[in-house]
Amino acid sequence: MAQNEWILDVLSDLNAFAVANGLTALAEQLDDTRLIAAAEIASKQDEVRAPANGSKGRFEPNSGGFGKHQHA
Repeated sequence: MAQNEWILDVLSDLNAFAVANGLTALAEQLDDTRLIAAAEIASKQDEVRAPANGSKGRFEPNSGGFGKHQHA
């Protein structure tokens, strides 16, 4: 994660600049962008930590086209 952490710092710096200069709409957009970036970075970390057995996770569909919890 450290390799991607820098983008969060840059977005925070840009946000601080926007706030200090009265650019409120930009500041709000940068807040949203920082949240999206943090979520995406966390998502990428989860992909890296995926099980080595090839399982994609607990909601992976089975070969029948249904989820793991089938209903009649």
